[in-house]
Amino acid sequence: MLILIDGYNLIRQSDILRSYEHKSLEAGRRALIARLAEYEKKKGHKITVVFDGWKSGSADEERDREGKINIIYSRYGEKADDVIKRMAANSDEETIVVSSDREIASYITRCGKTSLASLEFEGIMNKVISPSMEGNFAAEKNDENQDRQFKKKGPSKRLPRAKRQAQTKIKKL
Repeated sequence: MLILIDGYNLIRQSDILRSYEHKSLEAGRRALIARLAEYEKKKGHKITVVFDGWKSGSADEERDREGKINIIYSRYGEKADDVIKRMAANSDEETIVVSSDREIASYITRCGKTSLASLEFEGIMNKVISPSMEGNFAAEKNDENQDRQFKKKGPSKRLPRAKRQAQTKIKKL
């Protein structure tokens, strides 16, 4: 599974990462990449983070790698959103795009891929990185209660296929 992440979008949505960004952009990026590296060690997904370089970047798209995390800086004049859209559209593998940008989410859905809001991904990532027994128990109990509360019967009560498929992909995270 490939996870494409809009780097600055995730940093600015997260309270934890935003505190690093207040020090400097570089500190925010380093904190994000460190957390993603921890997540990747536990889950093994291919992760690519895309950062904007469209205002003050290089004339060419720059690529870097830190551990197993691929890092892309969009070229001058091109937004990270455009790079993410292009990569998702050209990807043949199962892809989840992490961004709270509605435009990206709708484009990704039209491409047949899965989009996930930044805060939702951060919550999943936090559970994987530092699971606490109490937190896991509470989450499992909450899931059981929701299953009991919303048990529906018959195909007319079922979620649409696209939503069921998206939920299946997100559970793999």
